[in-house]
Amino acid sequence: MKLVDKSISLDELKKMSSRKFGTLVKAVVDIKKEIMVIDADLHADQEAYLLEKGSKQDDLWGINLYPDLKGEDFIEFDSMINVRPRLKNFSRGVKNEKIRQKIINVVNKLVIK
Repeated sequence: MKLVDKSISLDELKKMSSRKFGTLVKAVVDIKKEIMVIDADLHADQEAYLLEKGSKQDDLWGINLYPDLKGEDFIEFDSMINVRPRLKNFSRGVKNEKIRQKIINVVNKLVIK
């Protein structure tokens, strides 16, 4: 697992993806602190790590990054940690467009393409 609070290169993401899942890197984004944790087997492990570091659960969202893809295909909004009925998010995706945009902004800020 790696905390990304400054930046990470696309090349580093590509290396990570080839070591674990072949084409993707799991990530959990803290939309308030504008950081993310990457490179773990489970989004739940990344979420637990960030919670231990003081993040609030409502600010944490699970995604998958596909470093070989571009545009909208680069980020996949799919994680069990995203199922949050109290926030009116009933699926593994992220239905709230404002939250999706915050996630995209954090990823674009942290990943150097």
